[in-house]
Amino acid sequence: MPFFSKQTSSRVGPTQTVAYDASVGATNAFGPETYQVRLVANSGCCYRIGDGAQTASVSDPYLPANVVEYVTVSPGQRIAALKAATNGLVTATAGTLWVTEMS
Repeated sequence: MPFFSKQTSSRVGPTQTVAYDASVGATNAFGPETYQVRLVANSGCCYRIGDGAQTASVSDPYLPANVVEYVTVSPGQRIAALKAATNGLVTATAGTLWVTEMS
């Protein structure tokens, strides 16, 4: 009989939403037990994760619309998002980034 390993999983924690446009939106600091977040946005965006206040730019990692991405973080970090750009011109639409803390 073949063996099928279990799907890896994490506990779902609080979710923060970030509204972004040509101006940057940012979250509050992640909780003290948060080492992973789940990201999904309803339009293409660029995001930046780091300590303290963050400002995303079009040169930061790109997250396509409706794609779920898991990212490793440290407690207390924050994430900022900005609508995506192509060839230096902002072409994506404003949207919302859902950031769910996982533990």
